[in-house]
Amino acid sequence: MTQYEIILYWSNEDKAFIAEVPELAGCAADGVTRQEALGNVETVIAEWLETTQELRRSIPEPKGRLLFA
Repeated sequence: MTQYEIILYWSNEDKAFIAEVPELAGCAADGVTRQEALGNVETVIAEWLETTQELRRSIPEPKGRLLFA
């Protein structure tokens, strides 16, 4: 399980649950159910972190709960 905050919401436009990770630019996933969206975003987070390491870019430290959304 990730230490990064995940914002989960329903999108009428996409007809799916969306899981976004605000601390990781562009890191998001969707799913038909909340559980599917969360599972998918965990995979995307792992891939995001792996790609960022391969590109030798800095990885932000998890801040935990954000004070805004």
